[in-house]
Parts: sequence; C-alpha cells; structure tokens
Amino acid sequence: MEVVTVAAFLQLYLYISVSGEAANQTAFGALGNNTRLPCYSLSNVTPSFTRWMKNGQEIISRNHSAATPSPGRRLIILDDGSLDILGITPWDEGTYLCNSTFQNNTTHTSVQLQVVGGPENVSTSIGPATVLSNGTHVVYLGSAVSFNCSSYSYPSQNLSWRFHGANSSNDSLASGSGSWLDFRMEDIQPSAQGEYICRAQNTLSHREADRSTQLLVYYAPQRHPECLWRPGEDPSKIQFNCTWFGAYPTPTLRWGENHHGAGSNLDGHLYVFGEAHNLTLTLNRSLLFDGQLLKCTAQHPALAPGEEKSCSFNLKSPYPEGEPLVAALEDTSVTLSCTEASSLPPANTTWRRGAQQEDIVPGSKYVVSLVGPVLRLTIVNVSKEDEGLYFCRSENPLGIRELEVYLSVKTSSAYTGAIIGIFLAVLIVGSGVIIAKTVYSSRDRICLGSGFGRMEEERGDVLSLVDSDEEEIFQDTVPRLPPLNNGHHTTRVQIHRIPSSDHEDTEMTDRNAQQQEDTVIEEPVDLVTF
Repeated sequence: MEVVTVAAFLQLYLYISVSGEAANQTAFGALGNNTRLPCYSLSNVTPSFTRWMKNGQEIISRNHSAATPSPGRRLIILDDGSLDILGITPWDEGTYLCNSTFQNNTTHTSVQLQVVGGPENVSTSIGPATVLSNGTHVVYLGSAVSFNCSSYSYPSQNLSWRFHGANSSNDSLASGSGSWLDFRMEDIQPSAQGEYICRAQNTLSHREADRSTQLLVYYAPQRHPECLWRPGEDPSKIQFNCTWFGAYPTPTLRWGENHHGAGSNLDGHLYVFGEAHNLTLTLNRSLLFDGQLLKCTAQHPALAPGEEKSCSFNLKSPYPEGEPLVAALEDTSVTLSCTEASSLPPANTTWRRGAQQEDIVPGSKYVVSLVGPVLRLTIVNVSKEDEGLYFCRSENPLGIRELEVYLSVKTSSAYTGAIIGIFLAVLIVGSGVIIAKTVYSSRDRICLGSGFGRMEEERGDVLSLVDSDEEEIFQDTVPRLPPLNNGHHTTRVQIHRIPSSDHEDTEMTDRNAQQQEDTVIEEPVDLVTF
C-alpha cells in the first residue's frame, strides 16, 4: 500500500514538474531550417502513443506500435515522442503540447515555438560615390554623402551604423529598429575616411550580421604645382623640379614640352612622368633654347573634367641693359648700372673689369648693390687708373651675355675748352642780337631805299649846316656844285647866320630872299634823301 502511494505521488510530481517546466520552455526555429520540439519521456522508455497539438488543435499523432511513418512529410514524430518540423515557416509559430502515453500513465509537455529569421540580405549604399573594382567607395572633399543600410529580420531587428578610422572610431553614428537606416554627412573631410559598418541584430534571437564598406576621401589642392630649377651636379646639366603636395591619393606629374603656350595641354615631347608629389627632370644644356616652354602638368581624379593644374618655364636668354658710355670727373664717385630682368631661369649677373674680365671684389673701392633687377657698381674716388672697359656679365643655363660699358675719367683742366666754347657761343649770340636791333631800328630806310645798298648810296647826300658869327656874308649867287658820283643830283647848301640884331635880321632876310630869286636851278636837286 505504501509502495502504491509512493509511486502515485512520484507520477504526480513528474507530471507537475514537467508541466511546470514545459510551460516555460521556449524553442526557436529559424525560417527555412528544421527544428525539433522535445517531448517528455520516462527513462528513455518509448511511449505507446504520442499526440501533438498546436494552439489546442491536434496536428499529428503516432501509435508507436505501428510501422515507422513514411518520409516526405513536414511533421514527424520520433520514437521518443519528439516532433521534427522541416522547413519552418512563420505559420509554424505557436504553442505546442505533447501528450505521451506510457502504459497507463500520460505525460504532458508544453513548448513555445518562436520562429526567427535573419538578419539576412544586409546591404549598404553610399553616395554619390565612385565604386572601384575592389568595392571601395570614393567620395570627394567637401561633398555631401548619404549612407543607407537595409536588412531583413523576423520578427524584428535593430540597425546601426559604425565607423572605424585611422585616428578615431564611432560605434553609434546612427541606429534604428526599422527595415532600413540612413544618415547624411555634409561637407565630408579627410578625417571621415575609413571603414563604415552596418550591423543588423535580430531582436529575438540576438543574431547579428554586418556589412562593411571602405570609404576613401579624395582631395587635391587648389593651388598649381610649383616649378623650380637648380644647377645639376654636372655643370653641363640643369634640373627642373615640379612639386605638388597636399593631394590624396598621390597625383601623376608629367614634364613635357609645349609648343602652343602655357595654357594648352602638352603637345610636344613628353620627357618624364610618374605618380609622385615631386618630379625631377634633368636636361643637358645643349637641349635648351631661347623661347622653349617646359611645362609640368598634374593629373588627379579629384580635379573636375577639363580642369588643369600646371606650372611652366618659358626659357629666355639673359639680356643685360644699361648705358654703354659713362664719364666721370677725377676724384669723384661714379655708379655704373646694369638691368637684367628678362631671363628665365633668372640669370646670375656680376660686374667684371678689363679686357680679361677680372672679377671685381666689393670693398672700400668698389661697392656692388642689387636693387630689384638693377645691379649697381659704385667706384669711389675715381682716378685715371679706373678708366677703361667694364662688363656686366649675365649667365643662365641658356647662355652668357655681356653689356660692355666704357668709363672715361676727365681731369678739371679738361673743362677749359668747354668754358671757352661757352664764351664764344655767348659772343655769337650777342652779336646777332645787336645786328638784329640795328636792322629793326632802320627798317623804314631799308623799305624806302630797297635794301642795305640803297642806304650806303644815300650817304653821299650831305646837308652841312654851319653856325658861325665870324664868316663873311656873301651876296653873290650861290654857284651850283657838281653832283656826286652816286647817281643823284645833290646840292651842298651852306647857311650862314648874321649876328643877332633886329635890323640886321630884317635886312639879312631880304637879301637872302633876293639871292634865292636870282638863283637859277636847272635840274631838280635832292636836298635831303631819306
């Protein structure tokens, strides 16, 4: 009796225990996969009969004493009473109850089946961007870039964007619980270059799936490359350097010869090219000529179509300019000037002296100064020994040119002749002024007498007026004097004054009148000619 009671109590305990555990038992089945729902059994004893119910309705049962169930069915009850579900679908989700019969005892097992799916089909989209052959995305500095992530999970999912860069990381760029997640980045910078990860997590199974994309940020400097030159180790050669730093990835530099000006693409000989931030071209001086255009062009994917970054050398021979003749006074200072501003590469300009072109060493005697393109040589306390040839010598890789300057040094006595010359010039000018003044004062005579010759002829007409109290008074008729040999009839007239008295004056006047009446003039007489 006690044995029966214990056995009954044990069965009741197992039933309650299993039922209690069964109610809390949860099984997960992945979509499309197979899953097995357990059914309680006693010490691995095969039950005689098993029935599975879903949501209160029987879905399958088995009499274990009968033949093994044929394959090909989605639901299969195994020998221990467990249930296999093949190819789980969302409709398989629910509460399952297993009833197993052992001789005269029956066990009950409850299982909650939750169907889960994913995450799967995780995909990302980054743009606008250029996709390289290896899947890397390329964007350009300063652009606005959108990031989108999508995935499928059942029953639900969480999405998040993460970033791993060279110098920083961020595990929470954006997050959400929908089927897709996106965010936008404005004015993207080089620091945004790195790996972007979209992570999808199933909220039920906590299963995760990632999709990563490598993002590169391309950029190029706005400035043009810098072209420099320097002499080569061999004096017969010259090096041209082209540098363009600040671009990612490394740019392609090209040195070539351009025949149509600095603004056009390379259309001549291509000397050298390569992916580098600094490209050097070494040429023999014999390959250089005046007017040659050497151009360095930078190529980079960050440059807009048709945009060009370049620098160039328009080679020009030196051409020094200045005064070829310079004079200086002894014991003074004189400055010789030479201007060279047209050569490219810039020429090295120096002053030299004499036919042998001896170098001039700056010091207290010679002072050399450079002001912009003007090279000045000041000679202090000039002497006769400083007289002679001086050369302004300009040299660049294209050649050498010289400006020849001759310095003449004069002593103070050398200016005596100049003073005499100035005196003679003043004398000549003064004489001219006097003659002009004389002609101007006699302009009326010149006009009436038809020139200077007529003035000389008229000098033969003389009017002589004599005032004397001692001369005798002649009452005879005045004889006619012969004419002068000047082509005119001229009469000399002598007037004699009688001593002062009223009576004498009256008498004298009468006599003179009488004499004038008795005088016979046969020919016209020019008394005075103007």
